[in-house]
Parts: sequence; structure tokens; C-alpha cells
Amino acid sequence: MKRFFPFGLLILVLAFSACNQNNNYAPKPRGYFHIDFPKKAYQPFNEGCAFSFEYPVYAKMIPDSGRDTRPCWYNLSFPQFNGRLHLTYYDVSSKKEYEGLVEDARTFAFKHTVKANAIDQKLINYPEKKVYGVYYAIEGNTASSVQFFLTDSAKHYFRGALYFNERPQYDSIQPVVNFIKKDIDQMISTFKWKN
Repeated sequence: MKRFFPFGLLILVLAFSACNQNNNYAPKPRGYFHIDFPKKAYQPFNEGCAFSFEYPVYAKMIPDSGRDTRPCWYNLSFPQFNGRLHLTYYDVSSKKEYEGLVEDARTFAFKHTVKANAIDQKLINYPEKKVYGVYYAIEGNTASSVQFFLTDSAKHYFRGALYFNERPQYDSIQPVVNFIKKDIDQMISTFKWKN
């Protein structure tokens, strides 16, 4: 009996301490890391291509090194957010090629329909600079959150698609997407064709 007394006393103390009425525990929502966003500042991109624009100073413009790369293809890398804006340029030689590229942009954006909650389209129209296009804002757990294309409707076509090197969880990357969307808006509003 003496052997069981310390064990019984321990159980009794634990039982009384577990019944403390001052314990106000409530489940907490899932939390995410605080993100420190850099101050907005831009620099010009003018690297011998048929276009120019402004891009953020906290991003790196890296020439695309894929096997099917063409001249003036770049990745605008956002290292602090583990994301990139893939940029491609085509010199258009015919109306059929132009129409095919525009249809490809629409197809690439709407491939995300399966996982997207919404896909909003906005027309881009700067007639004084001959810059036209469509901006696709894709909401939901999709691989790409923003896609767009710009054209002069004759001989130039420029496309961008935003990707993150993470499993898509829209609620956790939404603040970053909203931050980068402002950079994309700056890129589009300062975009110019050189000829």
C-alpha cells in the first residue's frame, strides 16, 4: 500500500490542477508569418529589346535560360517572395500568328478554371502608346495568380505570367500577390514600344 501512495497522490494533484476554472482557452485561427514589404521604387528596363518599362528595384531581371528560349525572354524574380514574373516577347509576322498568340494567352489563363474561384479580365488600352492587351486576375489555389499580354496589334506581342515556387495556397500568398500586382500595374502603365 505504501508503494502506491506516491503514485495515487500524484494522480490526485494532477486531477485537481486540471480542473482549474480560470483556464479560458479558445481555438485560434491559423496564422501566417508577418511579411515585411519593401518600399516601392522602380528602375527602367531598356535592354535592346523592342520595348521598355519600369520594374521594381527589389526584383531581379534574369534572362530566361530554358531550352526553348527566344531573344527578349526574361524572368523578373522576386527572391524575397520566392516568385517570378515570366516574360516572353514575340515579333509577330502575320495576322494569323497574332491571333494564335492572343488565343494562347486566353487558353493559358483559363486552364486555371479548375482550381480558380474567379478569373477577372480587364482590357488594357493606351492608344497614345499603341499598347493594348488583356489582364487576367486569377483568384484561388492556382499555379498563376496574374497573367497579361500587351500588343500593338500589328507586329509586337509581350506576355507575362506570375508564378510562386510554393504550393498554391491563395489565402497565404494573397498579400504578396496584391503587393506584386501594383508592380505589374506600374510595368504596364510605363510600357512602351520602341518602334
